[in-house]
Amino acid sequence: MGFSGSIYRQLQQISGKQNLTREREECLCYAYDATGTCFLPDAVIFPGSEKEVSLILKLASTENFIVVPRGAGSGMTGGSVPVNGGLVLVTTRMNQILDIDENNFIARVQPGVIVSDIHNRVEEKDLFYPPDPSSSSVCTIGGNIGECAGGPRAVKYGVTRDYVLGLRAVLPSGKVIQTGVRTAKGVAGYDLTRLIVGSEGTLAVVTEITLKLLPKPQTVKTMAVFFDSMQKAAETVSHTMRQAVVPRCIEYLDDASLHLVESSLSFALPEGVKALLIIELDGDGDKVEKDAKNIQNLCFSHDALEVMIAKDQAEAQKLWNARKALSPVMYKIATNKMNEDIVVPIDKIPDMVRVTQEIQKTSGLKVVSFGHAGDGNIHCNIMYHKADKDEFERAEKAVDDLFAATLKLGGTITGEHGVGMTKVKYLPQEIGGTQIELMKGIKRVFDPQNILNPGKIFH
Repeated sequence: MGFSGSIYRQLQQISGKQNLTREREECLCYAYDATGTCFLPDAVIFPGSEKEVSLILKLASTENFIVVPRGAGSGMTGGSVPVNGGLVLVTTRMNQILDIDENNFIARVQPGVIVSDIHNRVEEKDLFYPPDPSSSSVCTIGGNIGECAGGPRAVKYGVTRDYVLGLRAVLPSGKVIQTGVRTAKGVAGYDLTRLIVGSEGTLAVVTEITLKLLPKPQTVKTMAVFFDSMQKAAETVSHTMRQAVVPRCIEYLDDASLHLVESSLSFALPEGVKALLIIELDGDGDKVEKDAKNIQNLCFSHDALEVMIAKDQAEAQKLWNARKALSPVMYKIATNKMNEDIVVPIDKIPDMVRVTQEIQKTSGLKVVSFGHAGDGNIHCNIMYHKADKDEFERAEKAVDDLFAATLKLGGTITGEHGVGMTKVKYLPQEIGGTQIELMKGIKRVFDPQNILNPGKIFH
């Protein structure tokens, strides 16, 4: 659509000429996310304050132009991609940790703060912020709010929504709202905080977040457990979660994943290994030692080839670095991937493993699986070459089959990546028409002109 000279000059006055661009080369940098899908915005703006965000949205409402909120652009479903053009509003300048209240276990942060910076700062004060998506070293807390991000520790500690006490946010009209509380409890009125968390930037632009913190665990123990079949590993996960012990993480890597990260590991893989579980425990020192022994015995009872326990934090970190390097290194297999973050009930993980193996056979494409097995969240990556039309069509059919099987097993099509633009056509398969109409009604209340991130979640 482009911007008239008048609108562009008003945007310059709001955030400064140096914080606004419509140069094609610069706009291209904000035209895509981790899906690789590209839609060019008309302009990109970098506000530095809540007041600027408010003025931008007020102008957008008056002049009826689209605004697409964006953090670091690491999302996996096109949530921050400007599918209908418009103005991309990047929050990375709003990157301050405003306050860490050690007495009340809360932190106030701006949306552009990198998530790993929150981890590091609170842990310096013996506090703990559990959500830890694999992209935590680059993704922003605002993006995590938009997608309700999770990560490996979700199995014990939950996801982003469980740690958001309150928000400051700007509505599409430019009005500023404050939601939630700074206390442990609060049930005054509808829970607007939880409504906005996970809304993928379609309801409001978040400008400040109040996070709940926990005491930092005294001890953390990390284990690597090797199996000669993915089926045995999946069954071990199911049995582990029935124990009184709740690990803070149970990650799994299939055979294809292991070979991709083998060079990043600090140890040699056992002969015949086809699957790896990373199991992590935390808590009181003596109890962690006892729990680790019990889990080790359980793993051997399910025919584990070997159980390695990291001798220190450095060794454990190397293991996690290899796990977190998986997404980018998969492009060694093919130029493109469809990364689907399905979730099934924990006792259905072995069934889902069989499904993914069958999809690999029927599609003729490499399927790489890894993920947060402790809560049934499997990242199923279908690798293909987009330039090959036949491969692309087979990959799309593989996704159709994957989602159909997931729903049949009582699961969901997305655990933490959101719907964005890539899963819009699949949402009605999971959610009934009445519920979708309710959601659209909520969207109209917040955004009657449909100017905030249109084309996401539903048409």
